[in-house]
Amino acid sequence: MDFPKFLLGDNTDYPNAIFVIHTEFPRCIINLENDEVEWLEEFDKDDEKELLSEAENFLKAANDFYDREIERYDE
Repeated sequence: MDFPKFLLGDNTDYPNAIFVIHTEFPRCIINLENDEVEWLEEFDKDDEKELLSEAENFLKAANDFYDREIERYDE
């Protein structure tokens, strides 16, 4: 079974947080409340540099996913 690239997550221990789970490499959990990223992968130094340079695009994609999902709920 293929999983979606992004999933929404919720946790009552963090009532203000909006979690987006990225299921493809690099797997991570993004808290849209504060843009904190918890990586679920191990990286070497070269990978870390590349990820940092792409972080802005990565966060934008997660925010776009969230906005699209909320629009669909409102319909």
